[in-house]
Amino acid sequence: MLKTGVAAIGLAIALTGGAGAADKTLKASHQWPGGKGDVRDEMVQIIAREIGNAGVGLEVQVYPGASLFKPRDQWGALSKGQLDIAAFPLDYASGRVPQFSATLMPGLVRNHDRAKRMNDSDFMADIKALIEENDVVVVSDAWLAGAFASKQNCITDPESIKGQVTRAAGPAFEQMLADAGASIASMPSSEIYSAMQTGVLDATNTSSGSFVSYRLYEQVKCLTAPGANALWFMYEPILMSKKTWDGLTKEQQDAVMAAGQKAEDYFFEEAKKIDQKMIDTFKENGVEVVEMSGDDYNAWLEVAKKSSYANFEKDVPGGKELIEKALAVE
Repeated sequence: MLKTGVAAIGLAIALTGGAGAADKTLKASHQWPGGKGDVRDEMVQIIAREIGNAGVGLEVQVYPGASLFKPRDQWGALSKGQLDIAAFPLDYASGRVPQFSATLMPGLVRNHDRAKRMNDSDFMADIKALIEENDVVVVSDAWLAGAFASKQNCITDPESIKGQVTRAAGPAFEQMLADAGASIASMPSSEIYSAMQTGVLDATNTSSGSFVSYRLYEQVKCLTAPGANALWFMYEPILMSKKTWDGLTKEQQDAVMAAGQKAEDYFFEEAKKIDQKMIDTFKENGVEVVEMSGDDYNAWLEVAKKSSYANFEKDVPGGKELIEKALAVE
């Protein structure tokens, strides 16, 4: 009888999760510094707080700074259910799903308001369908503007990058920059600082948030800010493993999506501020700051159409249709 009583008590605790305890603790990963104002870290922290406060038996443990998984390894971990949540630049997975290169295609987005409209477009419906086919679910949408910077000169028109060893975040930008005469060195944004410090890189492009978070103002001479002609926009959503998602109750799923929406709303309000914070920080640290003119932007688009766009349409199934759907967004 004693054993039966103890077993019954143990079963009751297992079913209820114990008084005030979470039934599940989810692991959330990203590559950016934690607690230092990076908007992507804050998005994940908002989701963790909101889920924890929802009272649905879930908690989220956040692992910033690539402390749990290397940046590019997060996609495979999500797909396999080894990682629950990640803030993830989707183009990092374009080696496995080539269509994802469209989410870092030169000149496809151009400004923040258009980026928001992209989220509800046929283009993003196709992208999200591919994400789910690979056993991953989108929790929050986020598009970050980006910039160019160099240790040598200001990057404006295509001529200005000739001969420089340059980091580009994904294959579409790599193709365009190579066609403009740059040499390419591939790496995640977390490695740019040391590569510049050691002379591996002359120039780079990355998101405005990363330019500040990784203190790249300590390494460069000139920054080309997004301005009115942002050539660089990257989709960096908050993602959840579908295996994790399917293991949640309807109440828990609703709590996750409500938290994701709150994080997304926060991000949109902050997105333009990120660009200005980058500009202010670089100027304060003695870095020259410029913007691309409309002519510069159009010159880059001509290079992109002959390289990135053409290759994407030729090599990627459905590539031509994806670009057309993106460009159709008003």
